Amino acid sequence: MKDLASLSDEIKQYLVVTGNYWTFTLTDGALRMLVVLYFHQLGYSPLSIAMLFLFYEIFGVITNLVGGYLGARLGLNKTMNIGLAIQVIALLMLAVPSEYLTIVYVMIAQALSGIAKDLNKMSAKSSIKMLVASGQEGTLFKWVAILTGSKNALKGVGFFLGGLLLTLVSFKGAMLLMAGVLALVWSYSIFALKNDLGKAKNRPKFTEIFSKSRSINVLSAARLFLFGARDVWFVVALPVFLAQTFGWDHWSVGGFLATWVIGYGIVQSFAPKLIGFTDGVSPANEVVKWAFFLALVTLAIALSVYFQWAIEVTLLVGLLIFGALFAINSSLHSYLIVSMADADGVSLDVGFYYMANALGRLLGTVLSGWIFQLYGLAACLSISFAFIVIAALTSTKLPRVVSSDPKAQ
Repeated sequence: MKDLASLSDEIKQYLVVTGNYWTFTLTDGALRMLVVLYFHQLGYSPLSIAMLFLFYEIFGVITNLVGGYLGARLGLNKTMNIGLAIQVIALLMLAVPSEYLTIVYVMIAQALSGIAKDLNKMSAKSSIKMLVASGQEGTLFKWVAILTGSKNALKGVGFFLGGLLLTLVSFKGAMLLMAGVLALVWSYSIFALKNDLGKAKNRPKFTEIFSKSRSINVLSAARLFLFGARDVWFVVALPVFLAQTFGWDHWSVGGFLATWVIGYGIVQSFAPKLIGFTDGVSPANEVVKWAFFLALVTLAIALSVYFQWAIEVTLLVGLLIFGALFAINSSLHSYLIVSMADADGVSLDVGFYYMANALGRLLGTVLSGWIFQLYGLAACLSISFAFIVIAALTSTKLPRVVSSDPKAQ
């Protein structure tokens, strides 16, 4: 306890933000798995289950834009706490008898959960900018990598947690348990987070939700294609392919993908060490380099699937390599947006950037089901390769030296 009391205020705030983010992520991952498994038990078709997540993704796009404005206007502590409260409401909405769980009702609850998730993520990422001294790029990258990587690892743990809770305490019991734990975290957060964290000195206008920085627009475009490249084959095509082609059951597919997400998060956490990042390294050059490595691996997987070259071994090994390289790419991107964002009203830039991220995920998810159904996994991987190349070429327009001064961008 003495060691904890001796920590600086910045570290204490970082721990509160991280604790909030971790708890939220566990409930978010568990909720996704609970909804998929429970509604499959109730006899819902795969398309109906997919529809339950449509509003979750769409409202993520909207929330990142509006949430960035609210964070700069009200303070990141308020937007993070609002996100936690909305998630508690969403969980309680689902703790009703099964006869009330219609598709429309669950879609509304999932929309609230999507709003909560992106408010929470935007607030957590933006707040780190305020807690690291200007010019300490190596420290900033390390903190962003730990936060982002641990979040993704815990989301994978959340998948397992969802299946466990459904088995032990039922769907309704799981909703009530998660809502109760999250309500306790929310109650503590209200008192623990600083009132003015991330609040802009000059109150922004609503029209400022769109970034005026060329560098942030370029990075946002690259992020859109990067995450579109992942989800165009990972979200729908890959799980269905594993089940249809290799004969894996639902638990095998779910367990493998959850383990993949956990490993992906661990690599993200150690990205600064893995690439040997120091204050003298140009992060823009690193983004382009690692994007091209990712493109080469994706092309190799696509060719192996198309020509049926030892497909099971090649696909699974390729997927692990893809995950590690994608984690490094994602970690570099997450660091760059926090680093380049204007310190006054940081959430405006971060919100705009994660709006592009959500658009990429939405585009990838839609294409994943459509292209796989018409042309198969190799076609999905070919589009993924093209998207990564576009992301890499777009990233060449980033400045060699990072600056958070909007005039320099």
